[in-house]
Amino acid sequence: MATWLYRLGLGAHRRRRLVLAVWLAVLAAAVGTLIAAGGKLDNEFTIPGSESQRAQDTMAEDFPAAAGTSAQIVFTAPEGSTITDPAAAQAVRRTLAAAQDAPQVAAVIPPDKAGTVTPDGRTALAQVNYDVTRSDLDDGTLDALEDTARTAEEAGLTVSVGGQAYGNGVLTPSVLELLGVVVALAVLALTFGSLLAAGMPLLTAFVGIGTGLVGLLAASSAVTVSSTALSLALMLGLAVGIDYALFVLSRHRTQLAQGMDPRESAGRAVGTAGNAVVFAGTTVIIALVGLAVVRIPFLTVMGLSAAATVLIAVL
Repeated sequence: MATWLYRLGLGAHRRRRLVLAVWLAVLAAAVGTLIAAGGKLDNEFTIPGSESQRAQDTMAEDFPAAAGTSAQIVFTAPEGSTITDPAAAQAVRRTLAAAQDAPQVAAVIPPDKAGTVTPDGRTALAQVNYDVTRSDLDDGTLDALEDTARTAEEAGLTVSVGGQAYGNGVLTPSVLELLGVVVALAVLALTFGSLLAAGMPLLTAFVGIGTGLVGLLAASSAVTVSSTALSLALMLGLAVGIDYALFVLSRHRTQLAQGMDPRESAGRAVGTAGNAVVFAGTTVIIALVGLAVVRIPFLTVMGLSAAATVLIAVL
């Protein structure tokens, strides 16, 4: 393995522009596939064979309105008035009647029946139940629900529409993840004493993460992929992507400082530190693929998605 990796390092250094072009082409191809095929995340978690899953399946069959996703419409009356005033109450009733006729709506529960009116009478919440899951909502269904609020807004009420049905399932890096990248850059800059050297592990990690996540999003048009799976793939891909590049780069810089030729140093760095990267990455991939043993679909998808991202980080 070490000899093969040594030759790979020499060849990659000799054809470095071609290697860079190939990786950029792979990333561009993944983006193009995503644009062409689209992607739709599915956050429906099932555990086949479990009692809870059998209960959910029974509810979906006998009580479809309770088994699907839901939304809420919140009405707020102006200062000095209440939601039960005749004009406000009539606007609420007209809005809920329109919501009942909106696409895919199974049932609408008014605030007075649900008991969701605040003590001061200014705010009330109505429940809108759908007979399908959030991933099965048609395009325009939620827009149609929002359009029903115009009647109440014209009557002077403040209307907000939200709830479980509005979970977008889109992967967005959190502040903590961005903060982690900043901290990693600072630590690498202090370690190497160079922003250029510190940025290289981050750059390769970002290329690997970008290729992996875009590829998973493109694959979600054909297979079930959840936003949780993408989040796990992002975190693991970022962690191992930086670490693995750091192993190789640190060895390469040490050898350059000793006067070694850059091409020879690249080959030896990949043959030695790269050998550790392959071993460590293979261990992580095996562990993640092992999640398929429990035969729980969403765990299997999470493991395979993260394993694919780690594989790209190793490559």
